[in-house]
Amino acid sequence: MKKNVMLAVLGVCTLLLGTTVLFGQKKAGLSAAPELTIPIGARYVATSGANIANVSGVDAITWNPAGLDAGTGSNALFSYRQYIADISVSYVALSTKIEGVGSLGLSLRSFNIGSIDVTTETQPDGNGQVINPTFFTLGISYSRQLSDRVAFGVNVNAVSEGFGGVSASGIAFDAGVQYKNLIGVEGLALGVTVRNIGTSMQYGGSSLWVQANDPSSARGLTNYKIEAATFEMPSVIDLGVGYTKPLDEDNSLRISGAYENDNYGIDGYRVGGEYAFQNSIFIRAGYLYSTDPSGTVSIFQNYTLGAGVNLQKYAGVGISVDYAYVPVKYFSANHLIDIRMEF
Repeated sequence: MKKNVMLAVLGVCTLLLGTTVLFGQKKAGLSAAPELTIPIGARYVATSGANIANVSGVDAITWNPAGLDAGTGSNALFSYRQYIADISVSYVALSTKIEGVGSLGLSLRSFNIGSIDVTTETQPDGNGQVINPTFFTLGISYSRQLSDRVAFGVNVNAVSEGFGGVSASGIAFDAGVQYKNLIGVEGLALGVTVRNIGTSMQYGGSSLWVQANDPSSARGLTNYKIEAATFEMPSVIDLGVGYTKPLDEDNSLRISGAYENDNYGIDGYRVGGEYAFQNSIFIRAGYLYSTDPSGTVSIFQNYTLGAGVNLQKYAGVGISVDYAYVPVKYFSANHLIDIRMEF
C-alpha cells in the first residue's frame, strides 16, 4: 500500500512538473495578472515562503492547497500587505473541514493601486480626470488527505481587472501535493505546487475605441477599435522540503527550503525557520536568493523576519495574530499583518 501511494505521489509530481514546462517559458514582464504572484499571509512570508511542504490550514490556500485539509474545524484569515509604491493587498479566506469529504475554502484578494491621473497625448500632465483601477481575485479551494501521509489540493481562481473603461478577466488553476514522513523520517515532508495555469487575458472596453481619419479613404472621421494583446497567466512551480522537530514539551523548531521556478520572473531559492514556544509564541526568519544567470537581482532578494502569537492558551480564544517584515531594494520595506480565527 505504501509503495502504491508513493508511486502515486511521484506520478502527480511528474504531471505537475510537466504541466509547467508545457504552459510556461521565460517571458519576464509579459504575463497577465501579476498580482497573483505577490505572496500574502504574514506567517509564511516571514519564512520567505519556504513552507511549501508543511503549510497547513487556511494559510495553505495561498501557498499549497494540499495543506488545507491538515487544518481543523472552520477558520477565517484576514491579511493585509503594504506592498511597493503605495500599493497594498487585502486578503480574506475562509475554510471548513467536512468529515469524509475533505476541506473547502473560499478566498478573495484585492489589489489596491489607488487613484491615477488620466493623461493624453495632448495633456501629458493630466486632463483633470482620475481613474481607480479595480483588481481582484475570487477563489474556491478543495483539499483532501488521501492517506495519513499524502494530501492533494486544488484552487480555481477567477481574476478580474478593470480601469478607465477597459477590463479583462481570466481563470487560473493551482494544484499541489504534500507527502509527510518522507523516507520514513518523522517530521520530514515534501511539497510540490503548480500555480496560475489558466486562460489568457485580453483587455476590451469602450476606451479602446478611437476616432481617426484614414488618409486612404474618403469616409472622414471614423471609429476604430484598438485590438489589445493577449497575455498568459504567470505560471509558477514550487518544490519544497520541510522538517519539524519537537525539542521538548514546550519548544519546537521547523526548518524549510523551497525552489521556485517562475516562468515570467526570476527563479528563487528560499529557506526559512520557525521557533515555537508552547505552540503559542512564534519567532520566524527566512531568506530569498533570487538572481538570474545574467546577474539581474530581484528587489526582494533579502532576509525576512516575523513573529506571531496564538491566544488560545493564554486567553482561551481561537485567535492568532502574525506579523512579517520584508525589506525591498529601492522601495520602503513591506509590512504584513494577519488575524486568524478558529471556530
